[in-house]
Amino acid sequence: VWDAALEATWSGPPVWFHGDFAGGNLLVRDGELAAVIDFGTSGVGDPACDLVIAWTMLSGDSREVFRQVAGQDRAMWARARGWALWKALIVLAEKIGTDEEQAAVQRRVIDEVLADHKSAG
Repeated sequence: VWDAALEATWSGPPVWFHGDFAGGNLLVRDGELAAVIDFGTSGVGDPACDLVIAWTMLSGDSREVFRQVAGQDRAMWARARGWALWKALIVLAEKIGTDEEQAAVQRRVIDEVLADHKSAG
């Protein structure tokens, strides 16, 4: 996963990215996204980091619908998997032995990223 992410370089123009699409940063009203908050990690560059929610917040059919709607190429998804793996490993290292529920969540994300990479070929 990591090697594939590094090989899939970004060649597009820099664009704004949020950098931390996490459940606590997304406000929902009446079942619809109403706002995105916490722009502390925003920047300009490769937007692949914002696709991490495909593994952290979605699964199965919802992940596939998100992928189709986002319409990004294989390289973008390879970089996004790299971002997801990086983030999950950092959080897992922090939560092991202190918050086993969150550690299990991160292990699930890692497992799904690895499975997605394998199925992508």
